Amino acid sequence: QAQLVESGGGLVQAGGSLRLSCAASGIIFSISVMGWYRQAPGKQRELVATITSVGSTNYADSVKGRFTISLDNAKNTVYLQMNSLKPEDTADYYCNADRSKGPGPLRYNYWGQGTQVTVSS
Repeated sequence: QAQLVESGGGLVQAGGSLRLSCAASGIIFSISVMGWYRQAPGKQRELVATITSVGSTNYADSVKGRFTISLDNAKNTVYLQMNSLKPEDTADYYCNADRSKGPGPLRYNYWGQGTQVTVSS
């Protein structure tokens, strides 16, 4: 059974940094698109960043230049380095493993339980 376990959230002052980790099991890391999404209170869940197994990345405009997504394929772990944090980055951050496209019949889309990030002004 697939499992995504996030860690690294917490309380930080504006301008500070945090690194989120997501340890994945039960998925085929090499054919998944791994991503980070976030959901602030009263708002819809939104894309933060995604990365493929070969390192192609995509970022929301609001985090470009401040956040970096990366992979450790040996550890089946995806990271989100967040720098220059702003109060508007406050949200629950969720890890996602997506296999909705690509050759073959295997399809899945899994979510972690989320980790809270609070940025104080």
